[in-house]
Amino acid sequence: MHHCLTKHLTPMPTFLSFFLVLVFLGQCTTTIDVAGAYGDVGVECLMVSPSEFVDSLKTSVDVLEDVTSTLSNFTYYSKNGLGEFQFSNALSDCMELLDLCSDQLRFSISASESPQGMHNSTRNLSSDLRTWLSAALTYIDTCMNGLEETNINFNNLLISTKIDQVNSLVKNLLSKVDPISGQVSTQHVEFPSWVEPHDQNLLQTSEVAVDIVVAADGSGNYKTVMEAVNAAPEYSMRRFVVFIKKGVYIENVVIDKKKWNLMIIGEGMDETIISGSLYKTMNFTTYKTATFATNGRGFIARDISFKNTAGPEKNQAVALRSDSDLSVFYRCGIFGYQDTLYAHTMRQFYRECKITGTVDFICGNATAVFQNCQILAKKGLQDQKNTITAQSARYPNQPSCFSIQFSNISADFDLLPFTKSIKTYLGRPWKDYSKTVFMQCYISDVLSPEGWLEWNGSIYLDTLYYAEYKNYGPGAALDKRVKWPGYHVLNDSNQASNFTVAQLIHGDLWLPLTGVNFTLGF
Repeated sequence: MHHCLTKHLTPMPTFLSFFLVLVFLGQCTTTIDVAGAYGDVGVECLMVSPSEFVDSLKTSVDVLEDVTSTLSNFTYYSKNGLGEFQFSNALSDCMELLDLCSDQLRFSISASESPQGMHNSTRNLSSDLRTWLSAALTYIDTCMNGLEETNINFNNLLISTKIDQVNSLVKNLLSKVDPISGQVSTQHVEFPSWVEPHDQNLLQTSEVAVDIVVAADGSGNYKTVMEAVNAAPEYSMRRFVVFIKKGVYIENVVIDKKKWNLMIIGEGMDETIISGSLYKTMNFTTYKTATFATNGRGFIARDISFKNTAGPEKNQAVALRSDSDLSVFYRCGIFGYQDTLYAHTMRQFYRECKITGTVDFICGNATAVFQNCQILAKKGLQDQKNTITAQSARYPNQPSCFSIQFSNISADFDLLPFTKSIKTYLGRPWKDYSKTVFMQCYISDVLSPEGWLEWNGSIYLDTLYYAEYKNYGPGAALDKRVKWPGYHVLNDSNQASNFTVAQLIHGDLWLPLTGVNFTLGF
């Protein structure tokens, strides 16, 4: 049943619902009419035969199944009191992460076997495969990091050997996908000719039909966000919309991987707030501290905030973790201190969001573009340095990168009196091939003149890729910036275009159909 809330909605035509399905499930094989596009990218992006590529993927899946089978035995014994609680939780994370890893490998098999078929694809096989294989590697890394952090001697040679084997296979597969997929115009985008004019207008409005209403006072269908999420259909064949009335909802929400095409709408980032306070302890990994976590593809959040109130003294405490491919966060607040936004994997887009924090407060290994956002450093612990980003690409072929464009980099109110004594940096390298670019941003005097901070001495400084392009403001001066081998000042728009919506996340293929505002290029 659709709810008629005049402030937000008009009924969604059946055709439009179906049209959204085509985009988010990749069932339309017609080339989108984008000015300057080269069209669909299929198996020609593979540097080996499709059959060889698929065989290697299937081998990876088989080995991964052996790993999860062995791990499940450890999980059983841990849950029955034969292991420490921390180790049990890390094993539980691993089972979830390796399951997500397996999904990405299976998606890759399906898309490689039928690149024009019914599978969820952007019609750019290169972008899809590189995204999914990169995510698979990240899931393995996060799993193993969680186990290592337990400080328990987990020296199972069989598991270590097989995980190394999967890792090696997937890295090799990623190297066999050609990243060059043709240049796309960054000037404008047109809707497909087979969309009626009326529906084209609807796609550009913010009005949608609501399926479920959440209200803490009992005036909706459910009182909690998690109840509404549980009621959403699995693998939805249309956009399923949850409207959350104003209020503070103290809960931890997880969007399951099967909840596709879910959209949540609040009444404004200052009005509708989902708040939690989990933080990394001996019992919780960073991955599990998120107040709000989403795994289902095609997720959209609008006019809502995600908050972690654990405070700076609690270290890692995630407000939002996203593993949703082709996801959008529009006019959202993401509030916390350390690791506020964990953009873990996949292609993500943030527009007109407000993100606050202290240490590594935009972190992870997603391929994400942030446009027209407010990114505000806060006051943390005494003598603590603020780092805005900590992008965690570990391997050279991973496409993951943070691109921050048209945004405001400043101090939050609590930091303003201390900007001279507390240093703030654009980022530091969490992993070997950390990639982050700031383009056309206003940078206030909150920023330390060096701009960037090392992670641990000279580690990763020659393999990272950090760049700035046409930023302005008192903190944008480049004369005192770091002189690392991996740091670049971009003066060429052709170089900078690699980090635009059009080329980094191929947003021309999917963002026009979400209703969000965006700029393809400059």
